[in-house]
Amino acid sequence: MYQNLIFDNTDGIVRITLNRPDVFHALSPALIAEITRAVQTAADDDSVRVVLLTATGEKAFCSGADLKEASASGKSAGEILRDYYEPMINAIRDIPKPVICRMNGLAVGAGCSLALACDMVIAAEDTYLSLAFIQIGLMPDAGATFFLPRLIGLARSFDLATNAQRIYASHAHDIGLITRVVEREGLDALVEKQLAHYRHAPTQAIGAMKHAFNQSMHSNLPQMLETERESQGMLFGTQDVREGIAAFLEKRKPDFQGN
Repeated sequence: MYQNLIFDNTDGIVRITLNRPDVFHALSPALIAEITRAVQTAADDDSVRVVLLTATGEKAFCSGADLKEASASGKSAGEILRDYYEPMINAIRDIPKPVICRMNGLAVGAGCSLALACDMVIAAEDTYLSLAFIQIGLMPDAGATFFLPRLIGLARSFDLATNAQRIYASHAHDIGLITRVVEREGLDALVEKQLAHYRHAPTQAIGAMKHAFNQSMHSNLPQMLETERESQGMLFGTQDVREGIAAFLEKRKPDFQGN
């Protein structure tokens, strides 16, 4: 079913593992299409509570666009962005479930954009991100121009994009670019702990939060108050809210089922 990634759906957790190690998991049109399809599959499966995006090995999460494969596709840059990258980024942002990036290695160019599109980035401390587009005369794409200023501000975004700096994980964490950083030896334990948390969390509430945060990027206060009102109204009808309230009153841990 997948030629460029490993897809695993076990016990409510979907793991999407990029698997093109010979090119450091560079984003070919075929890989991008598979990532999009994998995320959409997770979105359509009500049993899925959380998605993990990572890559095989320890050297790279994603080295960016596969320029050779892109050229061979016969499509223009605009067509490739429209037909491949945009559906992938939209799929990650639109899925009403948390998407965690396990950044096991470098994330460069569009690989950096891919990591930043996730809801949470947990990185090994010896990894780095880089917006290397300028090194080949291009500007950041795949959503980077949207995410970066909102995460770290205009001045830092301009600095990182125009100088193609390597932003090592600890510094990326300090400036708010990624969520958590940990020693290489502790990466999997921290990721698994976070996956377990979301696996047993009220999934519809998290989906509503994600939708609201997405909306807040381009909305005013009255619009967000309306979004909150509509979302809370929907959530109050869910089984997880009934369970959460009952558990609170009974002074026990809730058993959320994601519905």
